Amino acid sequence: MLQQKTSLNVKGRLIDLSVPQVMGILNITPDSFFDGGQHNALDAALKRTSEMLEEGAEMIDIGAYSSRPGAADISLQEETDRLLPVLQTLIREFPDLVISIDTFRSEVARMAVAEGAHIINDISGGELDAEMFRTVAELRVPYILMHMKGTPQTMQQQARYGNVVNEVLDYFAEKTGQLTGLGVKDIILDPGFGFAKTTEHNFHLLDKLETFKILDFPLLAGMSRKGMIWKTLEITPHEALNGTTVVNTIALMKGARILRVHDVKAAVEAVKIVSRLNRQ
Repeated sequence: MLQQKTSLNVKGRLIDLSVPQVMGILNITPDSFFDGGQHNALDAALKRTSEMLEEGAEMIDIGAYSSRPGAADISLQEETDRLLPVLQTLIREFPDLVISIDTFRSEVARMAVAEGAHIINDISGGELDAEMFRTVAELRVPYILMHMKGTPQTMQQQARYGNVVNEVLDYFAEKTGQLTGLGVKDIILDPGFGFAKTTEHNFHLLDKLETFKILDFPLLAGMSRKGMIWKTLEITPHEALNGTTVVNTIALMKGARILRVHDVKAAVEAVKIVSRLNRQ
């Protein structure tokens, strides 16, 4: 059986992934596909974070740059203006919270970690900022390596593959080699469901998710309320909680160690059920 690394070193604190963890999504953008504009204000972000922690989230991923297909590009200044006040408030109010920052910009990563953030979640795998890998190595923080082609503005025009699983695996092998060569110790792999992928590609990746365990890094599944679910079910993203729970359960059974979700309670329950099954 293929094995995975089952811990993360977060600023000297060991995070155990032998039981999968749930990462709650906190979008502080006006235009994210599901919850854009809902948590922009400080009090709303604080309230939402508190709710997710009460529901069992072990980590919170803060996004200040919308990466939905066709999203508007924003400046470095606008991203940091959105991010830093929320980050500073959460660190003050929840000092033990593990915070991930969803950014592809090394300058944002550096500023966020200086403020107290713990993990960098890069949708571009270093492709949109040549300094990102060196920055993460210098900062000594865990790095979520996601697969995407192009940019959020162009990615859906680049959803072409001979074999999507093999191409994503080759990408991960190359990128993790670069990162480990720079001294990055804690890498998390995210196949990038919905990023330059058709619905067929997404389900093929989900079906073969355990393939990526060969690289011995923890896997993150981020499918919450995405098009692969609601398009298949012919519903809206707001109706896609049940479908999200189904695909999250499949991902857990195929080796996912982190679920990145909007709906924490349902994901925590899925982890408990699958963990109970695995004890048989």
